[in-house]
Amino acid sequence: MSQFIKPSPLNLAPVSKDFTWPNNNRSALFLSFDVDAESAWLGMDAANEGRLVKLSYGGYEARVGLPKILELLANYEIPATFFVTGWTVDAYPKLCEDILKAGHEIAHHGYMHYRPEPGNLDLMEEELDRGFDAMRRQLGIRPIGYRAPGGEGYAEFLKLMKEKGLRYSSSWRDDILPYRHVTGGEGGIVEIPVNFSYDDWLYGMSPRPLSDREAVLSIFKDEFDQTHEWGGVTTTVLHPQVSGRPMRFKILTEFLEYIRNHDDVWCAQGREICEHFESWENQKNGS
Repeated sequence: MSQFIKPSPLNLAPVSKDFTWPNNNRSALFLSFDVDAESAWLGMDAANEGRLVKLSYGGYEARVGLPKILELLANYEIPATFFVTGWTVDAYPKLCEDILKAGHEIAHHGYMHYRPEPGNLDLMEEELDRGFDAMRRQLGIRPIGYRAPGGEGYAEFLKLMKEKGLRYSSSWRDDILPYRHVTGGEGGIVEIPVNFSYDDWLYGMSPRPLSDREAVLSIFKDEFDQTHEWGGVTTTVLHPQVSGRPMRFKILTEFLEYIRNHDDVWCAQGREICEHFESWENQKNGS
């Protein structure tokens, strides 16, 4: 039987030798939230309109979860991006105004939280247009980022997003660094990849809503530690109707405290990461 030899800790360089984060930071934190309110449930099943207890999960987000998270981010002075459905903007415009007033970014998350699926391009164009319209009417903004409800997408939809003026997406799970999509041989929008381990819906809503605090916090920390070592971006997919619950809120608080103990992490919004990647790309291409 061969003897198991414990490897020595490695000081690994970033995955790409060319790409670097600003100000000599080793990695980046893309703290992002999906703000669905009741649209997460209405978009899932139209019959949920009459299921008031199920809709109350989304109501909690507006009543308690999101205000608490905004308060936490103000205390820690950490910028964040909120991917908001157009339905939520129309239903809770004051809450969305509070996000902007706090200095955070609002990005696109569809209108009714419909999932992009091959073959539903007309529906998804309507989703994009209605979301843009709600944000223009209620908030006076035009977002440049998009996250797909359900984390899905396809080539034609990627092309449509670029045609609509979106500059970045945060839905794919195939890297730990930003990259540019290629569709039909042409450059598409920038992707800020997601780490599925940071989707709190898995631990706090479905399929195992009673995952304990220590287990989830350990996953968050371990994923961050290795991503930081590799020089990547830690991208969260947090939902105020999950992470705004008391015990889940404590997990987020302790995780942010853990991040703050590192002095070489760039905490940035999606817009900033996209702009940094575009600048790096231009320098690399000599343009």
